[in-house]
Amino acid sequence: MARRYWALGPTGAALTLFDGGAKNTQYKQAIDSFDASVAGYRQTVLTGFQEVEDNLAALRILDEESQVQDRTLAAADQALALTINQYQAGIVSYLNVMVAQTAVLLNRQTAVQLQGERLSASVLLVKALGGGWNVAMLPSPEQVGGEVKWTDYLIFPVD
Repeated sequence: MARRYWALGPTGAALTLFDGGAKNTQYKQAIDSFDASVAGYRQTVLTGFQEVEDNLAALRILDEESQVQDRTLAAADQALALTINQYQAGIVSYLNVMVAQTAVLLNRQTAVQLQGERLSASVLLVKALGGGWNVAMLPSPEQVGGEVKWTDYLIFPVD
């Protein structure tokens, strides 16, 4: 056995005379364990910073895309209004109106998709910052705008 004990007096206190380097090994293991913990913590913090930065960049880019899409949608709405006026004046066929309506609809779909991506990026940013989600904080249907029917998006009124 590598350990030798020397008893001192009647109390039976034991002192280690030779431990074969066990204390030094335990000390080095404790330092290595601490270094590993620090490295894990550092990696967690860096991952958190990366997630925050990624989502902030995504929100900035999506905001720019939304602004461009809003301008595109406004131009498509104006083109549709002009095409409807031309149709009512008898200058163009209804096919031109349908093409303009299709362009407006596609632009609105793209705008809604961008809004959804912005909302997703916002949620991921809140998560990356350590925030939570409380259902009580969600707006009621009245606060959101109430019920919306698909017919509300049509150009011509439908009863």
